[in-house]
Parts: sequence; structure tokens; C-alpha cells
Amino acid sequence: MIIRAKCIIAAGFFCVLIVTSVFGVEKAKTEPGSQPQPRGYSIPLIDLAGQKHRQIIVDAEPSQYLGHPTTVLLEDNKTIITVYPKGHGRGAIVMKKSTDGGLTWSDRLPVPESWATSKDVPTIHRVIDPKGVKRLIMFSGLYPIRMAVSENDGKTWTPLKPIGDFGGVVVMASVVRLANGDYMALFHDDGRFLRRIGKRTKFQVFKIISRDGGLTWGQPQVIVEHPSAHLCEPGAVRSPDGRQLAILLRENSRKFNSFVSFTKDEGKTWSKPRELPGALTGDRHVGRYAPDGRLVVVFRDMTHESATKGDFVAWVGTYDDIVKGRQGQYRVRLLDNKSGRGDTGYAGLELLPDGTFVATTYCVLKTGEKPLVVSVRFKLRDIDAKAALQPKKAPTK
Repeated sequence: MIIRAKCIIAAGFFCVLIVTSVFGVEKAKTEPGSQPQPRGYSIPLIDLAGQKHRQIIVDAEPSQYLGHPTTVLLEDNKTIITVYPKGHGRGAIVMKKSTDGGLTWSDRLPVPESWATSKDVPTIHRVIDPKGVKRLIMFSGLYPIRMAVSENDGKTWTPLKPIGDFGGVVVMASVVRLANGDYMALFHDDGRFLRRIGKRTKFQVFKIISRDGGLTWGQPQVIVEHPSAHLCEPGAVRSPDGRQLAILLRENSRKFNSFVSFTKDEGKTWSKPRELPGALTGDRHVGRYAPDGRLVVVFRDMTHESATKGDFVAWVGTYDDIVKGRQGQYRVRLLDNKSGRGDTGYAGLELLPDGTFVATTYCVLKTGEKPLVVSVRFKLRDIDAKAALQPKKAPTK
């Protein structure tokens, strides 16, 4: 620094250019995720797909496509409710319940008639209003976005009703409770469904805010977009210290890896989206922390160079791995999808008190059959034991 200071005195303009250049190089070397991200991954791949004892069939119907489940775990830590459509993305919404942590499931439960009119994948979320009233809310998307509400833990529901004069796709991919008690819900649209009459323009990720525990919602605001990448299906993960939120984003043009964007002010402003490593590239990311602090994210594998492309997979790592652009600890194949088209993912992920993860998705388990709804149960300690025996480099195809 002494040499640079003397240089400024002697030849200020020239030296300022040098210093700026030097510092620019240093920033490029240290900025997380600034280097080109790999299209594949080199962390170990752990395969659980052949372990049938981990798989619980939630629902199956011959010749009927069942898809896109989401789940919510109630406060007793054993009741799980799931909703999913009879069809690819759209179709009558089915609801089932487990009272033993996902080991067994009820018959299909009664739901309002309006649920048969759903046009997009349903999502279910727990919210609590400022007075402490607990609700379950379920969204159904495209135009307009509609919502149903239950104030008795899913025993009865309101019909689906519009939340405003706007629409969107995969609503709500994430619902996050903010530091002030408000809720932020996230979804995307490509111009076709945001308003009553639309046309395909560009992919944008939106937020809406509720200040009354999910009963009413404000107007959508754009939070993330990209000039070339088609970003969608934001999966939100809060940092361990609670001070930051990340959203993991599907990339729908298939020209890039998945992306990530961060906020340090509870969603008011967001960082420029950047590519994730190949190890986290996929569709409809859903994350949850393990008891030891590691982060588990499940998704449909769409990594460009992957032996499990199109399968239902999990990524194991840390939040800091995402911040720093690292590959993480390892990848796990949870289900071998036999459809060949990627009919899997869009999952619910719950953590039970004993450390068991219950990942509920849709998948084709036998060639030629329609997708069914199935959950996979695993603990990280079991995967750790298998990982210790795995080669360092994952195979690619």
C-alpha cells in the first residue's frame, strides 16, 4: 500500500487505473459463484432407489396420472397432510392424511366441489396470524390464483376463491414467514397468466405479501428476472442465523444450470441471480435442515451431465455451500423414474423428531405405468454410512 500511495502522488491517473484493475482481479477471484459452474458434479452419488423398504405408496390409480404433491407436517410432529392433482399439473385436487408420520395413509378425504376445477398444481402451507390463529391454506394457480382455507387442521375447507385479479404458475412455490410476522409467498409467470389476457413474454419471479395470516394478499411484485435464463419455481431457504433468505430457481430454457438469488432485508431487495453448481441443478427445489445443521434439498434432477437425470434426487450440503458456490457434500438418488420424461419431483419434504426425512413426490416406478404418489424415508446417518464407502467422483452419462 505504501508503494501504491507514492504512485498516486507521482502519476495519479495512471496509478488509479492500475489499482482499480488489481482490485477488480482480486474481486473476480473471491466473488462466490463468479467462476463458470460445472455442468455435472464430482461429489459422491449415493443410490437409495433400490431400497424398496424406504418407499411408501401414498396413492395409485390404474391408468390415472397422479402428480405434483405437496405436504405439511402439523405441530404434533406426526400428522402429515398432502394434496395433489389427478392429472399433469391440472386436474381435481386429492387430499390424504397420515397420522403416523407417513407410514400409512388415509383414503381420499372429502374436499369442496370447487377443488375439481383446479388448473395448476396445488400447494399447501401452514400460516399463523398476528393473534395466534393457525390456518392451513392451499393455492391453485394460473389465472386467477385461487386459495382455500382451513382453520381446523384440514378437517373442513372453504371453496377455492380468487385472491386477486392476477394469476401465475406453481403458486405458491414457497411461503415464508418474515421477521415482522407477515408472510411472503413466491411464484412465477411467463406473461401468459399474470393478467386475464396475456401472452408469453419473459419469465419473472414474483412475491406477494399477507399481513393477516394468509387471509388476504397484496399485489404481485417482480423480485427476480434474467435477460436470457428462464427462472421459475422459487424454492426458499432461510440461512441458519435467520438473517438471509435464498431462493433456488429452476432454469426452464435448459441452457443454464439452476440459479440462486439472495435477500438480506426480508425480501425487499434481491441479489442478481447467479448460476448454481451442477450438483444443485433441477426443478422445484424444496429444502429442510437436518438436526445436525446440514441442509437437504430435494428436486427433479435436470443436471446437464448426470447419471440420474430425470430422477428424484436429494442434495446434501450446507447453506454456506450455496452462498459460496460449492458443490456440497453429496447427491442422493431417492427414486429411479421410469417415465423417461421427468415425471417426478415437485415434492413435500418433512422432518420427523427422530431425524427421519419424509420426501413425498410423484413418480413412475414401473415402465409403462402412470405416475403415482410415493414417499421415501431416510436419515442422514444412514446415508453417511453409505457415503463413506462411495468413490469420490460421481458417474456421468
